[in-house]
Amino acid sequence: MKKHASAYVTLLLLPVLCGLALGACGKAAPGNGDAPPASDAPTETVGEDGVKLSNDASDFVLLSEAVPDVILEIRYYSTYNFVGDRIDGYEEPVALLTKEAAAALKEVSDEMIAKGCRLKIYDAYRPQKAVTNFMNWALDAEDTRMKAYFYPDLEKDVLFPQGYIAEHSGHSRGSTVDLTLFDMNTEKELDMGGTFDFFGEISHPDYTDITEEQYANRMLLREVMLKHGFKPLAEEWWHFTLADEPYPDTYFTFPVNSDSVKK
Repeated sequence: MKKHASAYVTLLLLPVLCGLALGACGKAAPGNGDAPPASDAPTETVGEDGVKLSNDASDFVLLSEAVPDVILEIRYYSTYNFVGDRIDGYEEPVALLTKEAAAALKEVSDEMIAKGCRLKIYDAYRPQKAVTNFMNWALDAEDTRMKAYFYPDLEKDVLFPQGYIAEHSGHSRGSTVDLTLFDMNTEKELDMGGTFDFFGEISHPDYTDITEEQYANRMLLREVMLKHGFKPLAEEWWHFTLADEPYPDTYFTFPVNSDSVKK
């Protein structure tokens, strides 16, 4: 009798148990229309400081494909930079730019090729995590491995006040490029009278305590970049931003690699 009673109770409870199970399954495995977004889906957030951040790389291109004649020397993928380490977010020695900036740079490249020079790229899009890497490095007063090469006349505690290091960089908006000119005849870079990423007055484009040839080379780069829609930076002869940049208020976070622009 107990056996039959037990079976009877089980039959009575079965619809309730099935309903609970179906309800739980409905929450755990929604239909396709209700599926949560993938973890790498494009998203926009606002940082604690109010800055808009995005991981959407859909408007970016590989510079080597958009401007095939460029030479790449991505310094932050290497250890030859002012930090002395590969920088966070640089996963491949490639350069990324917004489509608009890349199209303008293609015009620059075409003009300079006709004049016997190629563009040599040191940096382009820079993810926010790389800028954070710079910030953390600047706060470490003991790490001065590269001082002799990049900031021999400065102490690290002045890098923030003098604007060499900041919480955000225009590079993270995707339309800024650091570059120089490469002479195809001599197979050397044009002499600009100063090296890329040197912290000091000598890096200012209008610095005149250099030779006439060095100054003329700086002006050649500056003039061709301005002609094709870029604007310069007063402190760095190598730094240019597309004047009509498409994302003036957005800082991107996706890493520097070829997969970022091929999703």
